[in-house]
Amino acid sequence: MTATIGESLAGATERLRAAGSETARLDAELLLGWAVGADRTAIVAHPDAPVGADAAGRFEDAIRRREAGEPVAYIRGLKEFHGLAFSVDPRALIPRPETETLVDIAIGEVMARLSDRPYEAGGGPGGGGDPIRIADVGTGSGAIAVAIAVALRHRSVTMGRHVTILATERSPEALQLARENAVAHAAADGMRFVEADLFPPVLPDDGAPLDIVLANLPYVRSDAIPGLPIAASFEPRAALDGGADGLDEIRALLARLPDVLAEGGVAFVEIGADQGEAGPLAVAEILPGWHADVSTDLGGLPRVLRIERG
Repeated sequence: MTATIGESLAGATERLRAAGSETARLDAELLLGWAVGADRTAIVAHPDAPVGADAAGRFEDAIRRREAGEPVAYIRGLKEFHGLAFSVDPRALIPRPETETLVDIAIGEVMARLSDRPYEAGGGPGGGGDPIRIADVGTGSGAIAVAIAVALRHRSVTMGRHVTILATERSPEALQLARENAVAHAAADGMRFVEADLFPPVLPDDGAPLDIVLANLPYVRSDAIPGLPIAASFEPRAALDGGADGLDEIRALLARLPDVLAEGGVAFVEIGADQGEAGPLAVAEILPGWHADVSTDLGGLPRVLRIERG
C-alpha cells in the first residue's frame, strides 16, 4: 500500500526524534521534499498525496542517513543561505544562518563606500578610481562571496568594474566548490579564486591593497569540538577548530592585516558568541592603536568583529 505524505512524515519524524534530532519534523519535511522533487511548502500543503515508490526509496535512504547524524544539507546537497541555494558537500563547512550578519554588514559597507565617491568607482582616470577590492578569506563553499556578489548585482553594482572579490581558501577541494557555486549563480564576474593560507604572497592587481577583508575562520575551541552536535562530525574539522581558545586562526589573520589592508580599509571577522570580549582584546594585543568593536547578530549575540586602523 502506498503511503501518503502525511503518513511518511509522521513515521520519519518519530524515527528522527528517537535518533536525537532537535528538528525532527523540519528535517523530515525537507528530506521528503527533496525525495519527491518538491519544495517544503508543497509537501506540507498536500498531506494526503501519495508518495511514489522511487521517491519513497530515496526518502528511506535519506532518513537512514539522517538517523546516523549526517547533516540534512549534505544529504540534499544544498543549503539555503541569504536567499540563495548553495551546493554543499563534505568539501566545506555548511553555511550557518548567523553568518548572514557578516554578509549584510559587508553589503552595507560596500554601498556606503560607493555612495561616498564623487564619481563612479572603476571609472578610470578622472573618474572614481579603482574598484573597491574585497577579500573573502577562507571562503569555503563560497557562500559569503557569492551572496555579496549577487546582492550587489541586484543593487546595480557592476562586478569587476565597481567591485572585485578575491576568494581565498587553503583547501583546493573547498575552493573548487566555491567556484561551482559562483558559476551556478552567474556571480563569477569580478571574482578571483586563489588557493592560499589566508592571503596569497602577492595580492591581485600587482599587490594593490584591499579595502575590505571578510573572514569566517574556524573559531570553535578545540575542547568544545567533541560536544558539538553529531552532524558537525561530518564537516571538515579544520573548518571548525580554532585552537585552545578558538582564536588561533583569527590571530593569524590579524597579524597579516597591516600588510594587506589599505589606509582607510576595514576588516570584518565572524566570531563565536562567547568571544565578544576576547576578540577585541586580541586586536589590542596584535594591532596596538587599531580600533575594534563588535556587532551582534539577530539573536543579540556577539557575531562580527570590526577592525580598523587607528
